[in-house]
Amino acid sequence: MGTTAHPTTSWVTQAVKNLVMDLEEAGCRARYLIRDRDGKFPALMDEILAEAGIRTVLTGIRRPRMNAVMERWVQSCRRELLDRCLLWNERHLRHALREYERFYNQHRAHQALAQAAPLRTVPDPITDTGRIAELNVRRRDRLGGVLHEYSHAA
Repeated sequence: MGTTAHPTTSWVTQAVKNLVMDLEEAGCRARYLIRDRDGKFPALMDEILAEAGIRTVLTGIRRPRMNAVMERWVQSCRRELLDRCLLWNERHLRHALREYERFYNQHRAHQALAQAAPLRTVPDPITDTGRIAELNVRRRDRLGGVLHEYSHAA
């Protein structure tokens, strides 16, 4: 979508038009766009999104933690992936983000979920000391070793 250090209302409007075109081109459909109440978001932006079938949801007034889940995901993605690899182009970035999304949702342990992943439950604990002594753990590297998955060998 492009970035700028000093976004203006015209820049934001064009970025939203580009987003809608990119979504249509990719055959994707977004249902919602969550945004804050910053003055650089013009009413025209909401109209463009509404025409594309995307509902704009505004964050609450004086609710700094309202978008905390997404901010936490971005922080984790940056610390665990983006700060550890050199990305060559947009295609490479998209590939790395898809891999990280799969890792985050299917393997990475989350403290808030009792060390489970969002799409995977925690396996039953091993209580037999004999099995623990002969535990065989395998490591699978993803993205050239930036991410590691650990599992019990069958």
